[in-house]
Amino acid sequence: MYWGEFLTIAIAHFFAVASPGPDFAVVTRQCVTSGTRVGIWTSLGVSAAILLHVSYCILGVALLISQSPFYFNLMKYFAAGYLFYLGIKSIVNSFVMGENLGIEKTQPVMNFRKAFILGFLTNGLNPKATLFFLALFTAIVAESTPTLIQVIYGAYLATATFIWFALLSSLFGMPGIRHQLLNAGNWFERGMGIVLIILALQIAFNVN
Repeated sequence: MYWGEFLTIAIAHFFAVASPGPDFAVVTRQCVTSGTRVGIWTSLGVSAAILLHVSYCILGVALLISQSPFYFNLMKYFAAGYLFYLGIKSIVNSFVMGENLGIEKTQPVMNFRKAFILGFLTNGLNPKATLFFLALFTAIVAESTPTLIQVIYGAYLATATFIWFALLSSLFGMPGIRHQLLNAGNWFERGMGIVLIILALQIAFNVN
C-alpha cells in the first residue's frame, strides 16, 4: 500500500547520499588515514545521526527548527564551525607530520568510539540534512501514513546510509588504493582539509 511512497523516498535518498558532501569527505579521510574499520565506525555514526533526523521529523521538531531563524542559524553556524575546525585540524596535522613523512607512520589511529562520534556529529549537525529529511517527511510522506511505517522508512534510510559508507570505507581502505593515497602524505591531509573548509563555508553562507 505504501510501496510508491517508499520507492520515492529510496530514490531521493540514494541521490542524496551518493553526492559528495561532509559525510563523504569525513568518511573518506577516516578510512584512508586510519583504516577500513575506523571508516566503518564513522559510517555507523553517520547512520545513527540519520535516525536522529528521522525521529525529530516524525515528532515535528524539524519543522519548528526550520521555521525559527534563530535556532536554524544557530545549528547552521555550529555545523559550519565544526567542519571548519576539522579542516583546519587536518591542515595543521599535515604540517606537523613533516614534508617527507606519511600519514600511516605518524598519525595515530582513531579509536572506534571517537570515530562513531565524529560521524554522528558530522551528519547530525548538518542543516542540509535537516532540510532534506524535513522535505522527505512533509512533501513525500502523507499525513495519513502510520507512524510505524514512518519508523520503517527511517530504519531503511539509516541502514542504506550505513551500507553505502561502509562500502566506501572498504573501497578506499583497500591496501592498493589506501597506499597510493597515503603516499601523498601531508598533501592528502591538506587536500581533505581544504575540502572540509569549503563545505563549511557553503553551509555557513548558502543553505537552501
